[in-house]
Amino acid sequence: MSLETMTIFSPQLAARLDALVAKYPVKRSALIPMLLYAQDEIGYLSDTVIAEVAERIGISELDVRNVATYYSMLRFKPAGKYNVQVCTNISCMLRGAYDVYERFQEELGVGHKGVTPDGFFSLEEVECIGACCWAPAIQVNYDFHDELTPGHVPGILAQYRSKADNEGKVPHA
Repeated sequence: MSLETMTIFSPQLAARLDALVAKYPVKRSALIPMLLYAQDEIGYLSDTVIAEVAERIGISELDVRNVATYYSMLRFKPAGKYNVQVCTNISCMLRGAYDVYERFQEELGVGHKGVTPDGFFSLEEVECIGACCWAPAIQVNYDFHDELTPGHVPGILAQYRSKADNEGKVPHA
């Protein structure tokens, strides 16, 4: 495969990945940001994504997988359009994170790393998201929501459904 003629990434992402590789004296140093950007565009780290990233850096696919499996924010199967991450680390746990997490499970009908049947939401329990002062907190894609109670959950979900509806991107089951 010639990366100049064949890529699974958009031209913008391909250029961004090329710039990352050129930025670092050791190409492998670009691996984590490359995987994050690829995941943002493709949705997860498919075998094809891993193969192309490995080729762009000049390392084996096994090396890419060994690094990627270490990081919980990298995933190997598709998540929902909106990935809800509920922090249950100590600060959040002490302030009711498990009650918030249980409410998300009830509202969405899925458990840890589950995806709703329409592919709209996914849910996962995660370690610290760096919002300890405002616990309990969640992250939906790159949006933070803090100082939550279980009562906030329906409104948060409605907010994202409305956002997608306004963008004309509500999935149909």
